[in-house]
Formats: sequence, C-alpha cells, structure tokens
Amino acid sequence: MEEHQKIIVVPWDFTPVAEHALAHAVKISRMVGNDICLLHIVDPGIKTSVLGEKKILLQHVADENGKKYNLSIASQIYKGSIFTSIAEFVNEKDASLVVMGTHGMKGMQKLTGSWALKVIVKSKVPFIVVQDPPPDQGRYHNIVFPVDFRRENKEKTKMAIYMGKYFDSKMHILVTTSTDQSLVKKTKINLSFAIKYLIQNNIDYEIHEVPKGNFAQQTLDFAQKINADLILIVTTKNITFADYMLGASEQYIIANSSKIPVCCVNPKASFAKSGQFMGGWGD
Repeated sequence: MEEHQKIIVVPWDFTPVAEHALAHAVKISRMVGNDICLLHIVDPGIKTSVLGEKKILLQHVADENGKKYNLSIASQIYKGSIFTSIAEFVNEKDASLVVMGTHGMKGMQKLTGSWALKVIVKSKVPFIVVQDPPPDQGRYHNIVFPVDFRRENKEKTKMAIYMGKYFDSKMHILVTTSTDQSLVKKTKINLSFAIKYLIQNNIDYEIHEVPKGNFAQQTLDFAQKINADLILIVTTKNITFADYMLGASEQYIIANSSKIPVCCVNPKASFAKSGQFMGGWGD
C-alpha cells in the first residue's frame, strides 16, 4: 500500500453490514488521511431511469455520512458483477484499501463457498472484511499475524508494517509446529523475513507457537483469546472451484463466528523485491 494512493473503497449495498464497513473505513481514514468512496455495483442491463435513482440515493448516503463523520465521502456507481467489478474498480483506481462488510457463512454460502472470498481474490488491493462496527474509533491494538510455510506469506509483511506504523499496532506472530522438516524450514524462512522487517520498521511484536493441528482454527482461537482487533492473512494463490466447494481455510477465518475483522492480502504473480520494505515503503 503506497502513500500516494488516497482512496479507501467501501462496497455499498444499503445494508447494515455496509454501514459497519464504513465505520471501519472512517476509523482508518482518520489515521491515514485517505478519502472514502462508496461503490455500488449495478446490473449492466439496468434501466436509465433506475440508474439515475440509484445515483441520487447513493449520493445522498455519501453526503449524509460525510456530515455525520465530518469526512469527504464520494460515491460511484459501477456496472457489472460484484464478483469481478469491485476488483476491477479498485484496481483501476489504484485504491489503497477496500473495507467490505460480510454476513459471514450463511445459507447457500456453506455449499458454494464464501462470497467474500470470491470478491477478494481478484483484487490487487488489500481487503479488510468486517461483520460488526468497530468498538471505538481508536487504533487497532493487537493484530494476529499467522505465519506458515507458503512463500506468499511474505507478501503480507508490507501490510503489517503499514498497520504498525499508522496504528501503532502490536503484531502477534503465530507459528505452528510440524514433523515435516521441509515445512519447518520454509516456515522459519518466512518467520525470519517477517521479524527482520518488523524490527527494521520498529514494529512491536511477539511470537506465539501453537501445536500441530488445524492452523486456521488455531488462529481464530488465539485471536479470540487475546481479543484481537484484526487478523492479517494471505489468500490462497490460484484458488480453484474445489477451494470454494470444500473450503479454503481463509474463508472460515473471514467468516469467523467471533466477528473479528480480517485483512486479506492477495499474492501477486511474483513477489516483489524485498528491498521495498527497507525502512518502510522503499522507493
């Protein structure tokens, strides 16, 4: 997330969870100085008259919340499907962050996978997914940062630095034991990488080791135990239909029953040079 990027996008569907997402976006905006944009997706075949009504209604919501929070809040109507158009919009606008509300895992989502995950994986921009409003407008005190053997884990370090710098957050690094020495070695490499750049950027952290088991569930249990404000994860690379049907582990974290906000970072095709983290954001 670069400092020149100034837009926090809130997908807006006129539901309470969208209002919760906006409250989180306001909290973040006040810390980082980004503007907020409400994004409403409509069907490409929408009638012109209905589109006009939608624009007026969305602008009214933006104006009212702008007054409520004393912030600049814009609105944007975008034609398409929520599964592709949110990502298209934020990628085009080079947004800094998306804050999106979700109802968790309910109904058909238990069969077809998390709708939220389907939206997130197409984006180059980090998502913070929320279910409830923030308890306050203060900082995110404690962030759970699970580290495993996947190379893509390194890509969320930049977000950890961002949160640490702007919110003075403490990173709780979570690692699990394994009998597979190859996985242990890869996990240690990722752990060393994270620690190196957290130290370099003066980010407070602790390391917590959990026994071998369901790492996603252990992450949720630990986050609940410490009353975490946020869980920081990296999504599955090249996610498949089977992941949606059988359940990629992150969809259960996103829709956690404790309703802890989850920040999702998508892996890039190739990981950027580690030098970008030197001293913060690099060049």
